[in-house]
Amino acid sequence: MTDKYIDLVSQGLGKNVAKKLGLPQPVVLRRHQPGAPLVEGPVLVNGDSVGADDLATTLLGWGLDVRRNALPKEKLGAIILVMDAVQHPEDLGKPVLTVGASLRDLAPNARIITVSRTAHSASTPAAAAARQGIDGLLRSLAKELRAGTTGNGIILSEDLATTSPSVLGSLRFFLSGRSAYVDGQFLTVTGPSGSLPADFDKPLAGKVAVVTGAARGIGASIARTLHRDGAKVVAVDIPAAGDHLAAVANEVHGTALQLDISREDAGQRIIGHAVERHGRLDIVVHNAGITRDRLLANMDEGRWQSVIAVNIAAQLRINEALLASEHFKASPRIVSVASTSGIAGNRGQTNYGASKAAVIGMVRSTAPLMEPCGGTINAVAPGFIETEMTARMPLAIREAARRANTLRQGGQPQDVAEAIAFLASDSAGGISGEVLRVCGQQLVGA
Repeated sequence: MTDKYIDLVSQGLGKNVAKKLGLPQPVVLRRHQPGAPLVEGPVLVNGDSVGADDLATTLLGWGLDVRRNALPKEKLGAIILVMDAVQHPEDLGKPVLTVGASLRDLAPNARIITVSRTAHSASTPAAAAARQGIDGLLRSLAKELRAGTTGNGIILSEDLATTSPSVLGSLRFFLSGRSAYVDGQFLTVTGPSGSLPADFDKPLAGKVAVVTGAARGIGASIARTLHRDGAKVVAVDIPAAGDHLAAVANEVHGTALQLDISREDAGQRIIGHAVERHGRLDIVVHNAGITRDRLLANMDEGRWQSVIAVNIAAQLRINEALLASEHFKASPRIVSVASTSGIAGNRGQTNYGASKAAVIGMVRSTAPLMEPCGGTINAVAPGFIETEMTARMPLAIREAARRANTLRQGGQPQDVAEAIAFLASDSAGGISGEVLRVCGQQLVGA
């Protein structure tokens, strides 16, 4: 659905009126376009550690215009703040304030990215305090940014190099238009596994991916994005959505599987179809989900149980089949769609919130089970996304939901799909058990 308010306040009289009245002024976000530059403008790499030097050298190798010191009034496309060696909160002031002096020089839709280490493995309380402090400063800074600029962070395990494949993969994701609606978030890289693709425009080349709930909305966008990135797609949805499902499968030159995922044999059916039709199975995206909203005082057993059955019980059974299958052992990827409703809650959605929080718990618990085969499992938690469902919301509620994030607008199905495509790639091989929120830094609970 088109957000006409953005068009209204982006130019001319509408822009002037919105500015005078102090109304939100969202901008059109820079989203991924094949062949577009990774970053539009110079990249400032701030930091005096060996990790900062190594990262700057790598970015030069990517053909980026790298700066180690900002030039006066030069419009920057990105700032990377490397703080992998901080040992005390007092170490934060100099690099952070240096970056602060360059914020007014950021171009629209710029990127700010911090690179730091996990607080849990710090050797001293002071180091843990400094590392955790980066969390607070980045999330706060992201709420100060304007004109489509986002701020996100990468957290490294203790001995991981800043140039490890999944660190660089995360950096490319955050720098690019793929992360347009990801703001104020962190990705933790725990291992050196993973590899950068030979072709960054086709990072999923040769992979076979299953997408559930693929007939429309976010699921259809996921199927299109995985296909764009080189994967062969199996589109799965219920028989009642057969016509829409077939259209999506044909569009992405994949195959369609009409299936109720709550069936006991759904996992085996999915594996069998992928292997029979495509010879392998590499990626499973658990997107299918339903809502049956009611205040808890009015909730009946049918509404509760149906949401649990589709949104989490089905995923658990399918994952059991995947983990037991010899066809899902070559560095496989599972990505589940959770929701910010499972993190912050939402009125009238106790059943849905419970199911989506359960997805997050499942992902974290399943991550160690994926390690023996070099696999990963992660979740994406969308906020307000412009879909057919949100288009049916009352106007006032829809507008309030759109503006209740730092970017002051709803996300697009493509934004969710881009995050999933990254987590499904070999570049994310060192990331597992994570929940990445795609919510524009929702102002409550994110």
